[in-house]
Amino acid sequence: MTLAAATNESLAEISNVLIYSAMAVYTLAFFAYIVEWLLGSRSKVARTAAALTPGAAAKTAGPAVTVKRAGGTAVLERPKVVVRAATGSRDVPDGPGAHGGDEKGDLYGRIAISLTVLAFALAFGGVLTRALSVERAPWGNMYEFNITFSTTAVGVYLLLLALKKNVRWLGLFLTTSVLLDLGLAVTVLYTESDQLVPALHSYWLYIHVSTAILCGAVFYVGAFATLMYLFKDSYENKLAGGGKPGSFATSFLERLPAAASLDKFAYRVNAAVFPLWTFTIIAGAIWAGDAWGRYWGWDPKETWSFITWVAYAGYLHARATAGWKGRKAAYLALAAFGCWLFNYYGVNIFVSGKHSYADVGLGALHAVGF
Repeated sequence: MTLAAATNESLAEISNVLIYSAMAVYTLAFFAYIVEWLLGSRSKVARTAAALTPGAAAKTAGPAVTVKRAGGTAVLERPKVVVRAATGSRDVPDGPGAHGGDEKGDLYGRIAISLTVLAFALAFGGVLTRALSVERAPWGNMYEFNITFSTTAVGVYLLLLALKKNVRWLGLFLTTSVLLDLGLAVTVLYTESDQLVPALHSYWLYIHVSTAILCGAVFYVGAFATLMYLFKDSYENKLAGGGKPGSFATSFLERLPAAASLDKFAYRVNAAVFPLWTFTIIAGAIWAGDAWGRYWGWDPKETWSFITWVAYAGYLHARATAGWKGRKAAYLALAAFGCWLFNYYGVNIFVSGKHSYADVGLGALHAVGF
């Protein structure tokens, strides 16, 4: 369908340019994060091993690390020691971060964050101009949902950084997955800017889909924290059992927060957004009542949204139960996020239902995100 006015065509083209520009800057940020990990000092990543070695744990809570430089001394604060929530039996310190307490690594990390902020601004501009091109919410199809979702996920990451949360380690994984997501969006999922079908002309589009996107972005951050928790917990358990992990695993995993910190962080972000996911399903049911004359009809999208809700509810309940802390709860959290991903991609692409508004084909998906 041709856009109604040349101005709208121009805005749609500007949106495409901004999205591609954001991908270019995200790529630069990706390489900067890699350099941060590579240049970070490997001499300051033995805190976990020291904490799990008899008589050495006290050394990990010593004074701050100092780095000499011309014109003064840079002081890098030593991470605090935390208690592992999964077993309650060991004190393990948080890692120094991707830069490993090294000033040069820290510099590249700050460059990477600055590039991430710039890429986020470009992507946000791309989403906004996409919306302005047809004067509607920018999530009427899978392409628009993808670019909005990836932008929101980066926004959540930057907000956590602004709140002084220890999530800088997430930057490398985030930019990698965002680039993959945007690459999928501009190739397989790309759809021309177009008007919505009548069923989507509702203020509930702004309420229901926007909350679904925000929930997905936070669930995404929680899933990455859960995955890193499993790796770090295995590493800590191997050290506690007298094992010797490989040098690559040591260099990488020692820089992450302690398993207890990752476990607690994942639980908190999932618990914080779960009520909003509940509201998302309720809002969708109300919208369905307005659009289709029934609140719930077990449409595939409705069914998998409910399955996702049950999975996260089960995780939160299990996580609050002593016998399900740690790895068992983590596996359940990843299964819950897997349900969300299937609801996002699988249902839209492979399953037909009332949430699909045109044939699914390469480059022409018109299924609303949620």
